Amino acid sequence: MLVNAPSWPEGKRGAVAITFDVDSDSQLHLSLPDAHRRLGAQSWGRYDEIAVPRIVSLFRELGLRQTFFMPGWCIEHYPHVAAAVVDGGQELAIHGYLHELAHELTPEHEEELLGRTIGAAEAASGVRPLGWRGPLFSFSSASPEILARAGLRYDSSLMGDDVPYILESAGGELVELPVDSSADDWAQYVQSFDYDYLMPVRSPERAFEVFEAELDTALELGGMWIAVWHPFVSGRPSRLRRLRVLLDRLLERGDVWIASLGEIAAHVSELERTGAWTARRERVPYYTEPVPELALVRGELAPR
Repeated sequence: MLVNAPSWPEGKRGAVAITFDVDSDSQLHLSLPDAHRRLGAQSWGRYDEIAVPRIVSLFRELGLRQTFFMPGWCIEHYPHVAAAVVDGGQELAIHGYLHELAHELTPEHEEELLGRTIGAAEAASGVRPLGWRGPLFSFSSASPEILARAGLRYDSSLMGDDVPYILESAGGELVELPVDSSADDWAQYVQSFDYDYLMPVRSPERAFEVFEAELDTALELGGMWIAVWHPFVSGRPSRLRRLRVLLDRLLERGDVWIASLGEIAAHVSELERTGAWTARRERVPYYTEPVPELALVRGELAPR
């Protein structure tokens, strides 16, 4: 089914990354004008302060390096959380400034906030971040050009393939490491009146039925699977214990490359450079203005 999967290091069958979006209470402040009064909801997001060191400790115990995406505001306001990621040998990538949605910003504002976020991440880690994930997977028509021009190497926001591909824009190229909503923990575990998101909370076993169905199929086909999780959601003890079971199983197999997104992006770029593999390319943005047929459907144009 996968017509253009790359080869993986050391003959591994497939690639897996367990990535975390460390949003803390950033989205809350952006979404609700009275967020500063909602101490209960704030405390939920601030559970990241407990969960991130716990997750990092698990990864270090297993000898794994994974990717943590943080909004710039979170890096500034929770420097000890960013330090736990960096000092734990994990990759610090970026995730908006205050969890804003790129398609709601002007290109100039989007670029300004990106610059501030890059600066915060660089100050926290000592190196310029390589990767980006849009909050709520938001990606504007200007995002590819802005990100590439700023020196980002990869994005992990889009859902246009099952394997890595290349985004070409006026600003340069980005390696796209695609994701899917089936790999997001929000639908499995979150019930929040503050966020107006009410779903049945599933047990870790039920949630991992969904995750592992996609993961195992990706590995069977020689592909890639990326978890999109949140520390204050999946960093709870029962859920993290179930992750440990999964990681032990994957490590025991011996044919799975568990890597950070930065490592995966570097690997596929090297395959491209040497000619060992040719990625599928997409020229973006797909559209620069509303499609003309929209006016026809809305009755704004007379039919021919």
